[in-house]
Amino acid sequence: MKTKGVYYIYKGDQAYSQDNMAKTLEYYRKGLDLFPGHYEAWYNLGNIYAVYEDYYSAVEAYQNAIKYNPRYVMARMNLGIVYSEDLGFFDEAIEQFDEIPKIKLFKLWIPFVYSNIKSIRWNRGIAYFNKGVAYKHKAMFLPLERKYLMNRFLGDAIEAYTKSLKFLKKNYDVYYNRAVAYHLRGDYKPAGLDYCKAIELQPTKFEAHYNLAVLLRGMSKYRESISELEKAAILISESPDSTDVQTAYIFNLLNEVSRKFINSDEYGVEKLTNKPTGSISYTYVNGKIVADDDFDKAMAKNFKTCVGFDIFNAKDEVEEERDWF
Repeated sequence: MKTKGVYYIYKGDQAYSQDNMAKTLEYYRKGLDLFPGHYEAWYNLGNIYAVYEDYYSAVEAYQNAIKYNPRYVMARMNLGIVYSEDLGFFDEAIEQFDEIPKIKLFKLWIPFVYSNIKSIRWNRGIAYFNKGVAYKHKAMFLPLERKYLMNRFLGDAIEAYTKSLKFLKKNYDVYYNRAVAYHLRGDYKPAGLDYCKAIELQPTKFEAHYNLAVLLRGMSKYRESISELEKAAILISESPDSTDVQTAYIFNLLNEVSRKFINSDEYGVEKLTNKPTGSISYTYVNGKIVADDDFDKAMAKNFKTCVGFDIFNAKDEVEEERDWF
C-alpha cells in the first residue's frame, strides 16, 4: 500500500512540474489515501489549495503535513500566512509563527560546499516578521468596543519586528512595517527613523517616501514633507504597478502640503526663491513625471537621502538637559 501510494505521489509531482493541476490533485489524493504519512505531499497539496483560494482545504492539508512532521517549518509558515492573511485567524497564525523559532534543526556546514545555517536564520527571521504582520492585522481589525487594545497589539507587532531584525538585519520590509506600527501608535520619532532606514535600504520604493511625507506633514514639517512627496510622485509615476488613483492622490497631497508650506511661518523666512531642502527637479513627458538631466546624475544619492533624518535623530529636550547637568 505504501509503495503504491508513493508511486501515485511521484506521478502527482510530475503532473505538478508540468503545471497540470487537475492531474496533480488526482494523483496526490490517491497517493495520500494509500500513504497518509507523506507530509511533503500534504504540503504541496496545501500550496495548490492556497493558490486556488480554497483556504480551508489548504489549512487541512498543512495541518496534516504538521501532524506527520511537527518540525516541518514551511508547513507551519504557510499555515500561519493563510490563517493571518486569508482567514483572519490571527491568534492561530501567531501560534504557528511562535513554534518555528523553537524548532531545533540540524545545522550542516561544509566549508565551500554547503551550509543551511543561513536558511535556518532566514526562516526564524521571517517567522518573527509574519508574527508582527499578524499582530498588526489583529490591531487594525479590532471591533469598536475593543479598540482600546490597539496600542497593545501594535506594541506586540513592534516587538516581533525587532526580533526579526536580529536575523534579517538589512531587510526593507521589516523596517518599513515596524515604522508603520510605530506611526499608527503615534510614536513619531522611532517611526521616522525606521522610514529613513527603509529608504536607505530601498530608495526606489515609493511607500516609505510617501508614509514619511505623511508623518512629516502631521508634524507640520512641510518643507521636508514636500521633498519626500516629490520623490514618491516620481517613483509611483514610473512604476508599472501604479494606478491613476494612487498617482492622483499623491499629487493632491503634494499640492495641499505645498499650500500649507507657502502659508507657514517657515516659508516666510525661506523667501520665495528658495526650494525645499532636498527638492528635486522634474518635468512632465507624455503624462509622466521624468527627471531632468541634472537630476539623473544625483538620482540614487538623492532618493537614498532621508531629509527628515536630523529631525528624528535629534535628542529630546529632556535628554539635552540631562546631558547638560
